[in-house]
Amino acid sequence: MASTVTTEPSKDSSAPSRPGYGQLLRTRGAWTFLLPGFAARQPFAMLTISIVLLVQHTTGSYGAAGAAAAVTGVSMALCAPYSGRLADRYGQRAVLIPGVLLHTLSGLTLTVLALTHAPLWTVFAAAVPTGASVPQIGPMVRARWGARLKGSPLMTTAAAFESVTDELTFVFGPLLATALCTAVNPAAGLVTEAALTLLGGLLFAARKSTQPEVAVTVAGHARVEHASALRIPGVRVLIVAFLGIGTVFGGMQVSLAAFTESIGEPGLNGVLYGTFAAGNMLSGLVCGAIAWKVAPRRRLVVAYAALALVASGLWAAHSVLVLAGLGLLVGMCIAPALITGYTLVEELVPAGARTEAFTWLTGAVALGQAAAVTIAGQLEDRFWGGAGFLVPMGGTVLALVTVLALRSRLAARPRARTVARGVGHRVPVTVD
Repeated sequence: MASTVTTEPSKDSSAPSRPGYGQLLRTRGAWTFLLPGFAARQPFAMLTISIVLLVQHTTGSYGAAGAAAAVTGVSMALCAPYSGRLADRYGQRAVLIPGVLLHTLSGLTLTVLALTHAPLWTVFAAAVPTGASVPQIGPMVRARWGARLKGSPLMTTAAAFESVTDELTFVFGPLLATALCTAVNPAAGLVTEAALTLLGGLLFAARKSTQPEVAVTVAGHARVEHASALRIPGVRVLIVAFLGIGTVFGGMQVSLAAFTESIGEPGLNGVLYGTFAAGNMLSGLVCGAIAWKVAPRRRLVVAYAALALVASGLWAAHSVLVLAGLGLLVGMCIAPALITGYTLVEELVPAGARTEAFTWLTGAVALGQAAAVTIAGQLEDRFWGGAGFLVPMGGTVLALVTVLALRSRLAARPRARTVARGVGHRVPVTVD
């Protein structure tokens, strides 16, 4: 019985000790996937808030709106990891093209059902494929960075850059969706999201040369099974942490919308949420510019403790200025936790399973967001204004306890080699 040994690529000794954004953006081929990737991920920031505003307009209930958005989020959370695993195995383009077509059709169907006041269960039914087919552009871009950098110190900078890019979309996405839904038509946000997904997703899929290589079995030899990233204990801890972060996003989306409507200024919703996202973006820029000497798991614990502390004060805010200030601080605490979590994936997960690992984390955020919009919507409907802000507090505190208890599992194990038993070998090739 033969075995093949594959060594992990070593870090480039010539790389600078203080990597920065300038050097990162000079990486060969980076701009060919960054620009279409940015366009393709923009709609994701519009999806939840567009559904909430549309369904709330047609039903008059934040509970129903939150439930519809929750169905979308749960569907995405359950299906995203399998989409990532298929992308690892067959190539990103093979997953993206059918995905963006299905998402566009499903999103437009949901819009029509809501506008025609169809039974609520039909809206929920349309929300299932809408969420399940959300293109996982962020994880795919991160996987492309990993394929390009391969162990370079620039990986931490790349993780920060991607977090900033994500948050930049969450600055513009909610603002655009809110403006379209309030100034044009309640359905305009979701229609625009579907159109941008189709255009951006197809452009990103067209960049075949930069997608990660896919390991395939040489003809005539035994196939080696792909191990799931979920089997790695550290990934499961990170999933819990990202669930907590998702409760912040979801809880704030519903609660800010309810708060601004209660004071007669619904247009401020996008501004307040944009302030929150701007704090995240600015903090991410700073994190990526620092040459960290503190171990990533310690950074995660500190960042998460700060997030839980600040999020615990949201429910007590009763003015726009105070809420904007607290939202800015919450955003500034989220970015370090997100960046460190994605950096830990590079240490914990083999290259052939990283897209899947990234989608587990993205799906965890979506699942936490889905649970949060549901619970926060019910709290806003049944209790006092601002009760929905209790959701970010509860979610982050519970996640912090879990991270503290299981932080030892975030330590990277040596992966000097991997052994694949069987006859023959596996050759990396690019799959179109």
